[in-house]
Amino acid sequence: MSPAEARLKEVPSGMTDAEWNQRVNLAACYRLVALYGWDDLVDTHISARVPGPDHHFLINPYGLMFDEITASSLVKVDLDGNQLTESDYSINPAGFTIHSAIHEVREDAGCVLHLHTPDGTAVASCMEGLLPMNQTAQFVTHDLAYHDYEGMALDHDERPRLQKDLGNKNHMLLRNHGTLTVGRSVASAFERMYHLERACTMQVRTRMLGPTAYPVEQAVIDKNAAAVRQSRPRGTALDHAGLAAAAAQTRPHRSQLQELKFSEFRCRIALNNLCTTEIKTPPNPGRRFCMVRLRMR
Repeated sequence: MSPAEARLKEVPSGMTDAEWNQRVNLAACYRLVALYGWDDLVDTHISARVPGPDHHFLINPYGLMFDEITASSLVKVDLDGNQLTESDYSINPAGFTIHSAIHEVREDAGCVLHLHTPDGTAVASCMEGLLPMNQTAQFVTHDLAYHDYEGMALDHDERPRLQKDLGNKNHMLLRNHGTLTVGRSVASAFERMYHLERACTMQVRTRMLGPTAYPVEQAVIDKNAAAVRQSRPRGTALDHAGLAAAAAQTRPHRSQLQELKFSEFRCRIALNNLCTTEIKTPPNPGRRFCMVRLRMR
């Protein structure tokens, strides 16, 4: 075990092991979102429920970039928006409205991930929404909900409508706004977002070619949806060994890459204020779905 890994296992006083592990997982997810280029300066949010009987969850301090988020800088709040940990930063009220709405009614919502990517927002802004025009989209569309845009999410009166529209689905297109996924774990929400965002990008690129999309028979779409449901029964976490090969690889710096464990999303990441090693995000790297890798300095 490296010194950096050892320091990540040092649980701060007054904090449970479960909360600290969740903080490390969530901070790692923020870094991966930044690595993929999915972040939107200081806007959008990823939240994670703090394990335990209290309905508390962790969210980013408003004002820090995603590649600056650390395990200890995450803010713990309750469902009423009260900050339960000291911080130099507040939280974004709009982010709290969306995330608290889902954590309030979904006990299985261990993590809620919301993005404003160009392709995700483009598809969310189209009348047709996400179409099952390819295999990746068919992994998502059977479990996809929609919610109409009501302006900046500052009104708590919107929460019941958001909750109703999401229901028991785990993927959502927020009309004219962005994408959202729910998972029992941080890894599960990230993996779902990967496929949702990739499906949106594929649709945008296909539409750029003109009216050339090759049709897929409904029987095939239904077959794929059934296969996904069978392999991923509702309530099963998606970060088991079968998903141990997930997230980001950077090129051409293979000699400078350090493989990181993805199983249960306990990425052994050197967080800035916890160890001496700092994550460096490569500029616009080529990426593909494989073992989690980050370039370390």
